[in-house]
Formats: sequence, structure tokens, C-alpha cells
Amino acid sequence: MVYKTRQLLLASTLLIPTLTFAQSPAPSSPDMQNMPGMQMPADQKPPATQPHDMQTMPDMKMNKEMPDMQMDDQGMKSQMQGPTLKLSDLEQMALSRNPTISQANANLRAAEGAKRQAGLYPNPTAGYYGDEIRGGSYHSGKQGAFVNQTIVFGGKLGAARRTAEQDRLLALTGIDSQRYRVLTDVRTLYYEALTAQRLVSLRRQLLILANDAVQTSYQLGNVGQADRPDVLQSEVEGDQAKLDLESAQQDQQSVWRTLGAVVGNPDLPMSPLEGNLEDIPQLNEQEWMTKLLSESPQVKSAQQDAERAKASLVEAKKVSIPDLQISANVSQDNEPLEPTTHRVGIVSGAQIGMQLPIFNHNQGNVERAKADIERSQQEVQRVQLELRRQMSTIFRDYGMARTSAERYRTSMLPRAQKAYDLYKTSYENMAAAYPQVLISQRTLFQLQVDYIRALETVWMNATAIQGYTLSDGLSAPSPLSGGIPPRP
Repeated sequence: MVYKTRQLLLASTLLIPTLTFAQSPAPSSPDMQNMPGMQMPADQKPPATQPHDMQTMPDMKMNKEMPDMQMDDQGMKSQMQGPTLKLSDLEQMALSRNPTISQANANLRAAEGAKRQAGLYPNPTAGYYGDEIRGGSYHSGKQGAFVNQTIVFGGKLGAARRTAEQDRLLALTGIDSQRYRVLTDVRTLYYEALTAQRLVSLRRQLLILANDAVQTSYQLGNVGQADRPDVLQSEVEGDQAKLDLESAQQDQQSVWRTLGAVVGNPDLPMSPLEGNLEDIPQLNEQEWMTKLLSESPQVKSAQQDAERAKASLVEAKKVSIPDLQISANVSQDNEPLEPTTHRVGIVSGAQIGMQLPIFNHNQGNVERAKADIERSQQEVQRVQLELRRQMSTIFRDYGMARTSAERYRTSMLPRAQKAYDLYKTSYENMAAAYPQVLISQRTLFQLQVDYIRALETVWMNATAIQGYTLSDGLSAPSPLSGGIPPRP
């Protein structure tokens, strides 16, 4: 009888699947690639998880009704309501629906309007003119109209246009900066969601195996091959596997909610993602550092701000150049002439003048513009140094994560797989205890989780590098500041 029971247990052990990184039955996604050394036949089915007929051991009060530790495949499929999405699908969705992109474009239109306004000539002033007006029978006095016009000297309008042009260039760079912020957030969340998708699949596999391990421990306990602590431990690990799966599912849902907000679609349904975490980019630190310091929106914006400060200084110096004020009037003079009763008739007049810059020649604003040039030039250097500091930290984390992922893939996971296979073979040959098989199995699964996390870290840092460290795609772009106040 014992021999037959032993054979039954061996047969049940053979049902434990070889651990794999392959895609789980649901949801379907091409990113679930087989891990090295962990091949599983495509047609292999999960082990049976229904409770076996067994008799309770003496002095072991086991629950006949096991906790429901199985994952409902149909429930998982129902959560994936949308079609399979690629990264490019999410990027296009974000660029068309994220409100901050429209805000950045509005800033550009505002800057273009300010530039157009800065180059316009002042409007003339026209009005009624009256002098020495009397009533009664005399009807004397002067009544007519006047026109005033300011003639702008010193090239002030051209200087204002050049300053406004720098504002327009800053707004253009602001659009690029906002696009990078949005796309970096989308890519970061995409790889977080892809990681969550793989972890849910892995946790589902572990839950099935944990459930099978509980059943096996019951059988071993019934034939005297396992003590009550062993059975309790397997039950605890089964409950833990269920909690881990629920936690992974909650993480996945949270990532999708955040992703929906960034792409401008809060109702975005959870969908299978197409992608491969193992296809990590190979980035060269020196190349990207050079590119960052010369092409990043942060550096361009700082350089354009310095150019705007120079244009503002030129404009401030021209403000004190006086403009010519011209006024002309024409009126009907009703003053009677002696000794006749004729009136004086139509008369005209003119005035020409300009403001004398004796006390105020805009010296305060000139000093302010000079100080702003110094500040903006130092800002260019500060931005470059700050980007160097950030990029050094990001590349350090990227390099460490890439090294860890490579070591998991080429060394640690294959050896853990080999250890599991050897323990399983020894157990089948009655040369090893079943807990040793479970321990090696648990180690292999934990290494798989760590490997996925390492891949996620690689992608998080690679995305930050490729996005010039810009992020926070839902922060509103800064509105247009400065510029020339509108003329009437």
C-alpha cells in the first residue's frame, strides 16, 4: 500500500510544470518570451488543482475545504477589455488628446501674436477742437478738428520685434519640451504596464503550483511522509501566492489608470500590450551626454533666454530715444471783423514736439537688462551642469540594472533551473525530500520576479535618458512671460 501511494505521489509531482517565462494562457501578448533554459511545451497544461480524495491523518486536523487559491482565467480575460496596443498607439493617443500639448501650441500662437503686435505703428489720434466759444447773437469762437500722430524714431519697433521673435522661439522650444515630457511619461508607464502584465502572468503560474503543492503535502501527510508543520507551511505559502497575485493585479490596474490619464483618455480599458522587455536598448553614456548638452530642450531654452535678454537690452537702450509728436488742426473762426460783419473764416494750426530725455532716459531698465543677461548666461551653465549630474545618476542606475538583468539571464536563472531539475529528478528517484523540490522551485520563481524587475529598471532609466530627463507630462507648460506690452 505504501509503495502504491509513493508511486501516486511521484506521478503527481511530474505534473508540476517546468518553470518558464513563457506567456500565460491569458492575456495573449508577444512580450512573454521563453526564458533561457526554461522551455515549456506549448501544449502543456497546468497541473490539476482539484482536491484529491484523501483521508485525514490521525492528529492532523486539516481543512477539507481548501482556500480558493486558483486564478479564474475567464476573469483575467474579462479585465483585458480592449484590443492589443503597441507603444506607438499610446504615443499617438497622448499627442492628440493630452491637454498640455494644446496649451503649448496656444503659447506659440500667443507669442506669434505678441510679435505681430510689437511691430505695429502707433495709431493716430483725431478729435474735436474748440476755442473762445460764445453764444448769443455773436456765435463767435473757433470750432474744428485736429489730428495727432507719433513718429517713432530710433528703430524701437524693430528692436521690439526682435525681442518678440525670441519669445516665439522660446514658445517653439516649449512645444518640443512638452512633447518630450508627455512621451517620456507614456513610455515609462507603458513599460511599467508591460512589467505588470508579465508579473501577473508569473504570479498566476506560481499560484497554480502553490495550490498543487498544498495538495501534495496533504497526500504526503496522509502516508506519514510529511509532518503537520510542513502542511501548514504549504498552506501559508499558498495563501501568500494568492495575495501576491492580487497585489500584482492591483498594481496593474493602478498603472493603467495612470496611463489613461496621461494619454488623455481616463476611460482607457485595460488591454494586452505588445512588446518585449528583453529587447533592452544599448546606450552609450558619452554619446548621450554630448547630445543632451547640445540638443536637449532645457539647454536650448536657456540659450534662447540668454538671446532674449540681449535683445531686451538693445530695446531698453532705444526706449529713451524721443519720438516726434505731430499735431495739426483746422477750424472755423467765427470772430466778426470790424467795421464789416464778415467772419474770419477757416484757420489752421500745427504743433511739432518731442520729449526731452533729461531726467528719465530708461537707465533703470537698462541696468536691469544687463543684469538679466548675466543671469541668463549663468543659467545656461547651471542647466548643463545639472543635466550632467542627473544623467550621471541615471546612467549609473541604467548600467547596474542592465548588468543585473544580463547576469540573471545568462547565469543565475539557468543554474536555478538546473538545481530545480536535479532536485525533481532526485525526488522522483526517491533520493531527495519533497520540501527540497519546493524550495528550489520557490527560488527559481523569485529569480524570475527579480529578473523582470531588473528589466523594468533598465527601461525606466533608458526612457529617462532618451527623453532628456524630462517627465511629468500633465504639468502645464509655463505661459508666455515678458515681451512687449500691446500697443493701442
